Amino acid sequence: MPKAKTTARIIWFRQDLRLVDQQAVRAAAAAGPVIPVYVLDDETPGEWRIGGAQRWWLHHSLAALASDLEDFGARLLLLRGRAGTVLPELARTTGAGAIHALWHYEPWARVAQDEVAAQVELHLHDGNFLAPPGTVRSGSGAPYRIFTPFWNALKHRMPPGDVQPAPDSLTMAEAPAGDVLADWKLLPTSPDWSGGFDVWTPGEAGARATLDKFAETAWDYERARNYPAETGSSRLSPHLHFGEVSPAAVWHAVPDSDSFRREIGWRDFSTGLIDQFPDYHEKSSRTQFEKFGFRNAPDDLAAWQHGRTGYPIVDAGMRQLWATGWMHNRVRMIAASFLVKHLLIDWRAGSRWFWDTLVDADLGNNSLGWQWIMGSGVDSSPFNRIFAPVGQSARFEAADYIRDWVPELKHLSDTAIHAPWEHGGVPGYPPPLVDHAVARARALAAYAASKA
Repeated sequence: MPKAKTTARIIWFRQDLRLVDQQAVRAAAAAGPVIPVYVLDDETPGEWRIGGAQRWWLHHSLAALASDLEDFGARLLLLRGRAGTVLPELARTTGAGAIHALWHYEPWARVAQDEVAAQVELHLHDGNFLAPPGTVRSGSGAPYRIFTPFWNALKHRMPPGDVQPAPDSLTMAEAPAGDVLADWKLLPTSPDWSGGFDVWTPGEAGARATLDKFAETAWDYERARNYPAETGSSRLSPHLHFGEVSPAAVWHAVPDSDSFRREIGWRDFSTGLIDQFPDYHEKSSRTQFEKFGFRNAPDDLAAWQHGRTGYPIVDAGMRQLWATGWMHNRVRMIAASFLVKHLLIDWRAGSRWFWDTLVDADLGNNSLGWQWIMGSGVDSSPFNRIFAPVGQSARFEAADYIRDWVPELKHLSDTAIHAPWEHGGVPGYPPPLVDHAVARARALAAYAASKA
């Protein structure tokens, strides 16, 4: 007698574009033939659909995943539309018995999961975090809102489980042809602003190579991460954001760096805040900041966006961001503080710019970072902690970093380059938008008024 036809399982890829340590892949493969699918859903997130830099990365990451799947005997099906409509329809037309995916916690991801689960058998697996959001709780049973006690509790649950290998092979079920990746037009065309993005290698193999390289120097991370002219950062953030490597794999690869492991904990913590406060990316958590006296200053915002503030460390960071889709973390803090405190421009304007220009624009990390700088978050720096750009630039020896990204200043000495206006200025480079002392006084006055 002929064998009964085995029911296929759909693997729903999202920000988890890997085969190693991917529980949805392993579970679906164990059940029989699979249909790996990625749905480009711009409808469910609405105005928070992924920005231009992330689209560039997504194109290349999907191409890498498709190639990897072919090596395992399967192909990646590309579909476009609302996930809550497209996936149930795919299940009906293919006769798939269930969908396997990893948990995601952005508000629109939860909507998509709920819509799919209402129509099809949906199995959601853990694997994108050291511990699933909401599972690390205080003695009273409440989720944490302050990082340090969260981190202390999370460490007691570590190490994470062993990294699970990819299946030996995959059996591809019958599936429609789907879309052609190039037709999605994820890459910029005219103008093509992505020339500097060649510093990245999206995909699982690129993530592994980046992790291996960082592991060799991770022992010095605590010191080196603060110096933008050094290569002390891991450069893993976009790979983690797109799920090309699991947090567990990163944890096990860097045993000599507790300070870097703490950064992986921040990623868990920030997603936990999004899980608790689904509007954290749009609404200040401290009500006084909802009446804060932000300025409507489009020219100043544009100067900040394009690295023309007159403060070299800020301009270097913003130009690095535009050119490569990434900015050194300490410079991110300096640039963000400058926008909201020196220029008194709403933190949400900065958050949206980062969302469009960062290849690692994670909703939790981005929102947490901006509210931390503003002082408006549930766990944040005090508002009156105002970064002094010149002092930060000199303290963290940013001269060569500035020369790389603000070449009109490259002839200046290591002393003069941090504040060129104090040494006669440089033709073609703008003077400071605002004096630091004046800006600080103005910011503190606005803060005092918001408390009244």
